[in-house]
Amino acid sequence: MSETIIYSAQKIITMNPSRPNATHVAVQGGRILAVGDLTELETWGPYRLDESFADKILMPGLVEGHAHTMEGTLWRNVYCGFFDRADPDGKTWDGVKTIQAIQDRLIEAEAKLTDPDAPLSGWSLDPIYMDNKRVTRADLDKVSSTRPIGILHASGHILNVNTKALELGGLLKPGINHEGIPLGTDGLPTGELFGPDTMTPVGVHVGFNRSMTDSDEQGLRDFAKLCVRTGVTTITDLAARLEPDGVESMLKVTNEETYPARVVPLQIFMGATAKETVDKVIGLKARATDRLRLGRIKAVADGSIQGFSARVRWPGYHNGAPNGLWYTAPEQLAELYRLALAADVQVHTHTNGDEATEMVLDTLGPALKDVPSPDHRFTLQHCQLADAAQFRRMDKLGMCVNLFANHHFYWGDEHYRLTVGPERATRMNACRTALDTGVPLAIHSDAPVTPLGPLFTAWSAVNRLTASGRTQGEHEKIEVSEALRAITIGAAYTLHMDDEIGSIEVGKKADFAVLEDDPTEIGGANLKDVRVWGTVQGGRIFAAADL
Repeated sequence: MSETIIYSAQKIITMNPSRPNATHVAVQGGRILAVGDLTELETWGPYRLDESFADKILMPGLVEGHAHTMEGTLWRNVYCGFFDRADPDGKTWDGVKTIQAIQDRLIEAEAKLTDPDAPLSGWSLDPIYMDNKRVTRADLDKVSSTRPIGILHASGHILNVNTKALELGGLLKPGINHEGIPLGTDGLPTGELFGPDTMTPVGVHVGFNRSMTDSDEQGLRDFAKLCVRTGVTTITDLAARLEPDGVESMLKVTNEETYPARVVPLQIFMGATAKETVDKVIGLKARATDRLRLGRIKAVADGSIQGFSARVRWPGYHNGAPNGLWYTAPEQLAELYRLALAADVQVHTHTNGDEATEMVLDTLGPALKDVPSPDHRFTLQHCQLADAAQFRRMDKLGMCVNLFANHHFYWGDEHYRLTVGPERATRMNACRTALDTGVPLAIHSDAPVTPLGPLFTAWSAVNRLTASGRTQGEHEKIEVSEALRAITIGAAYTLHMDDEIGSIEVGKKADFAVLEDDPTEIGGANLKDVRVWGTVQGGRIFAAADL
C-alpha cells in the first residue's frame, strides 16, 4: 500500500456541498483518501504530515473546458495581439496597437530568418481593435514580397496572407467566387481568408498546415507550463485532428512523470463523414489513459462574431455586414448526432451566433427522439448570443453550455458599438440566465484566443467589465461562488468527469490549485488578481516558480 500523506492548508475550498471547507486532505496513490480536520484524518492510520501548504489556499484543480494546446506551438511564431500577454516562460509581450506596429514586429522577426524561402508566421491578429481596418496583402507585402507571410487571427477563424502566399496557394487569380475570399478593386483576393476551406490551401505555405491544431511534443510541454501558472490541472484541446502520429506524441508526452496536466482532446468533425468520425473516436477511446482522455467529438457550426463569420439571426450584424458562414450543414450535424448518441460518444458543438445555436437545437431535438439518451451532456461551446428561449430549449434537451465569459473584456466594447449592438451585446454569454434556467454551466478562455486563466474568466463572469471599464450586462452577472463552481465541478460535468475531478472529496483525483489568496474572501472585483503558487496533479506537486 502506498504512503498516506496528509496536507494541511490555511483553508481548503472543496466544492463539495456536504463539506464546503476543510483544513486537511489525505492523499494516497494520487487519490483523495479523506478531507476534514487532522483528528478525523488520523483515523485512517499511519500517515506523513506535509505542511508545505500550511499558509496556502487549496481548491480543486481548475478545469479549463475549452482551450487549444496549439498555443504551446504558436508562441514560436510572432505575437501580433492587441493586448499584453505572457508566454509559457513567464515573459510578457507588449500588445501591438496599429498595423504599422504589426509590420515593424514582423520586419524584426523576418530579419532573423536565415532561409529565404521559410515562411513568416504570426498569430492573434484582430483588426477590430484598429477601427476595424482591414489588413491586406499589400500591408504584408511591405514586410516581404518574396517570402510567404501569414497571420492567424485571434479567433482562429481568419488568416491574413501576403501576395506570395496567395500565389503559392493558387489563389492569386481573377474570377474567384467564394464567400470566404473577399476581392479587391483589382478583382484579386485581398489576402483575407475566412473559414477552414479557404485557409487550408494557403495555410500550408505560411506555417499553418492542416494539423496546426494538434500541438507537437514541445508545444504540449510549453502549454503545460501555462496550466501550472494558472492553477489548471485538466485542460481540453477542443479541436484536435488526432492523426496517428499526433496521438502517439500526446500519449508519449502526457505519460511523462513530469507532465503536470490531464489533457482531454476532442476529435474535430471536419474532412470526414459522420460515420468515419464516430468510428475513429470509438477506436481512440480504447487508447485513453489517465492523463490523455480520448473519445469525444467537436463539431463547428459557424465562425466568430468579431470576425463577422458567425451566423446571426435577424436583424443581422449591427454595422450591416453580411451574415457569416456555415461550417457544418444541418444534415451532416444530424447524422453525427444520431451516430454519436447511439455509440455513447459525447459531442461538443461550437456556436457563436444565435442562428447557429438555433440550428443545433433544431437538429439535436429530433435526433434525441430517434436515439434517446438520458445523460448525453452534449455541450454548446461559446453559444454567445443565446437568448432566454434558447436556454429553455437547452434545458429541455438535457444540454450543457460552456460560455465564453472572457469576451466581455476582450471584445465587449466592439460588440456593443459594432458587431451586434447594445441589446444583444448586453445579453452575450448569459451566465445568469443559464443558471436560472437550470442549464449546467462552465465558462472558458478558448486559449489561445484569449489567455488561459480560469480565475480571470471567473472575474469576467462576475463583473462583466469591458476593456474600457464599462459594465456590460448587469443582470447577467453571477456570484463568486457560482463562477468558482463553473471553473471546477461545472466544467468537469460538461466533460462527464465530475465523478473524478472538480471537487476535493474522497475517491477523486488528488488535483489541487494551490493559491496564495482566498478567492472567496478577496472580493469579486479582485478575483483576477488571486495569485497562483502552482498545482498538485494526481498527487504530484508542481510549483510555478520551478518552471
